[in-house]
Amino acid sequence: MLTCDICGEEVLLEEDMKTHLLLSHLENELHCPLCSLSGVSYEELCFHISNAHPERQQTAQGAAHLISPPGSSTATNTGGTEREKPQTSQSCLARDSWDEVGDVSHTGATGVTTVLIQPKQNKTLESGDSSSGKTASTKLRLTTGSPETRQASVRHFNEDSNGPKSQQHNKAKQKRLSLTRREELFTCPMCELVCSSSVILHEHVELHLQEQSSAEGEERLECPMCSVVCRDSVSLQEHVELHLDHAGSPGSDLALARQLQQEEEEQRRRQEEAQEEKEFKKLQRQFGLDGRGGYRRQLESTMERAVAKGLMAPSEFHCKRAEMMESLASGVDDGRTRTQGVVRALHEYYQTESRDCVHVWLSADTDHYCSSAGDKGWGCGYRNFQMLISSLQCIDVYSSFLQDKDVPSIPRVQSMIEEAWKEGLDPQGASHFNQRLQGTRAWIGATEMYSLLTSLGISARIIDFHQPTGPGSTHPRLFEWVKQYYCQSSKSSRLTPRLIQTALPPLYLQHQGHSHSIVGLEQKKNGSLCLLVLDPGSSVSDTRKLLSRDTISTAVRHVRKFPGSLKHKQYQVVAAHGILSAEEKQISILNSRTLCAERIP
Repeated sequence: MLTCDICGEEVLLEEDMKTHLLLSHLENELHCPLCSLSGVSYEELCFHISNAHPERQQTAQGAAHLISPPGSSTATNTGGTEREKPQTSQSCLARDSWDEVGDVSHTGATGVTTVLIQPKQNKTLESGDSSSGKTASTKLRLTTGSPETRQASVRHFNEDSNGPKSQQHNKAKQKRLSLTRREELFTCPMCELVCSSSVILHEHVELHLQEQSSAEGEERLECPMCSVVCRDSVSLQEHVELHLDHAGSPGSDLALARQLQQEEEEQRRRQEEAQEEKEFKKLQRQFGLDGRGGYRRQLESTMERAVAKGLMAPSEFHCKRAEMMESLASGVDDGRTRTQGVVRALHEYYQTESRDCVHVWLSADTDHYCSSAGDKGWGCGYRNFQMLISSLQCIDVYSSFLQDKDVPSIPRVQSMIEEAWKEGLDPQGASHFNQRLQGTRAWIGATEMYSLLTSLGISARIIDFHQPTGPGSTHPRLFEWVKQYYCQSSKSSRLTPRLIQTALPPLYLQHQGHSHSIVGLEQKKNGSLCLLVLDPGSSVSDTRKLLSRDTISTAVRHVRKFPGSLKHKQYQVVAAHGILSAEEKQISILNSRTLCAERIP
């Protein structure tokens, strides 16, 4: 049995060994089987293995590696295979370079094959171990099981040079090959362990991977009913069955499902209640029902901020606060936001100007009331009621009936609405405001205006234009209805004059978020209609521009409202038309329990 000194492969015949050496180590690129060294010759590979990996050498069975001095011969023993005592125990011959591989001779009597390898230069000559200058021969004896004599020659071609440059080159190459063992250290990529062999490192990394896969497997097998982690699916199934068996009766699953459903419904109900409470508080704040105080508190806070900013002197603050308290005590508006004679000024303007109008209708004389610091942002409905009262007091039919000849303040108007609720008017609206308006910033609309007029004994109507009736979300039916309202006073006339001053009170116009007072109507030559509207949001200074001939032509533009200006989805109009008798008032109170408006269309 022959063993390859390079890779350790065992073959039976010498021809197979030569073929193995030729195909595996001579023709192919040579590389060390124990490390990553490659690109070297056969002799360099043998030298590298003998120096860098001596512990991995294995002596093949029946083989002996002998290094003989010059002139020595191979001794044979006829009784069997004789191993010569080697000078160096190496699996490969340690030399820096070789000239040729000698003949491989086979001795028939002993079955010993001798491979004569002559080195390029004998190192023992350099070290002084021998005085001979001849090149020493080294015999490699391999024991074979074949009795026949075989000869083979394997030659390696190297450059034969004994010069100093070649010696330096060989020394550097020998140093590079002998240092490989010390440089090959393998560090584990998963911990700090350093291995001297790639095989040991491979086994060590496999242990890491097995532990990691085992830990991942445990995470996937966690009990869905508790936090226990099982080793495998069988253990997990048995563990879950223990949970189910412990649950008790067969109906426990159904009871558990019902319990979970009840908990989900309870949680959803609490969330809905919290959302409703949030929306309700938002609406309360929007409509002034969040308890922040009413007209008095807002006015005081505004004046206090002005004092803090240096815009108002403390003495002025106390004077205005005393006037406010006096006005609130009397229940009469102080008149600071009132502008008188607005409709009279419009009548004079249309007598001489705006010749493009075919007809102009105006309501009875009406004073303009604008919002103040005490009701800014929520008092438009109260201010429109003050405008309406100021006009009713100028009309004989209503002035003789109204007992109070003064325009009430906003807190007084709130008190009047509460009294109307106590009479039984609009119980749904009273419930909406919790029977209380005083001390709040609550908005009022068309239904509260109806309750006020009815409680005063004045007949009122609510007309609901609940959807647009023209292109572009306009309301031409609203304009037509206003024209019919103003034309009722001139039905007896054969020829309608261009400018008509009626004895009708203004109309209360309500839409989402704001309200106005309609005091007139224009009809152009092309037949289009235009409303004349007083806005509580207009300041005193802007409104008083209508009283001057120099600025009225510019100021009247803010009063005109064409169909394209009214594009809200819904409008409501409140109109006063006559006096109620005691019986009619009671009927109106009863009918207000289910308050219905006249819907157009």
